Amino acid sequence: MSTLEKLASKLGEDVMKAMDETGDHRLFMEVSKIIGAASQTLEEAFLTDIRVRLAERKGRELLARRLQQHRSTTTPR
Repeated sequence: MSTLEKLASKLGEDVMKAMDETGDHRLFMEVSKIIGAASQTLEEAFLTDIRVRLAERKGRELLARRLQQHRSTTTPR
């Protein structure tokens, strides 16, 4: 993993935690704007990391709902 990827990933992880704690689900946009002023390359890597994390979260939420629905309607053996 390159330095760029490491930095973007760590920042993405920290921003996701802060978004969860504060409830500010647009915080990543503010962070992106600030880092983009200094490094467009880091901004793009950061946004890619955030998009992947948000997509993964949505996928897991869907999976959890489907499994819960299935388990609530399935008769145990």
